[in-house]
Amino acid sequence: MKALIALVALAIAAGSAVAVEEKKEASPAQKAQQEKMKACNAEAGEKSLKGDERKSFMSTCLGAKPAPATQQDKMKSCNAEAGSKELKGDERKKFMSECLKGSPS
Repeated sequence: MKALIALVALAIAAGSAVAVEEKKEASPAQKAQQEKMKACNAEAGEKSLKGDERKSFMSTCLGAKPAPATQQDKMKSCNAEAGSKELKGDERKKFMSECLKGSPS
């Protein structure tokens, strides 16, 4: 139960940090994690899990690795992020290169 509370607190803290940064849009990775948390939480609710069963389920569900993103998916998310940052010219090329390689931007 403590781990679940810690996960929820972490999610709230992450959400607060995003809100503090001039309400910038969440990164694709943050959006994916938020969606994963929602999906796992909903599934645990549907199964009426409580206590240790819920904690164990949430840990397993949140720890599951998503299917690897295709190159096309990476291109879409990197392109969208570059657009939201209004990058142009050489800055955009550099950002896209690093983003597509998986390097932190």
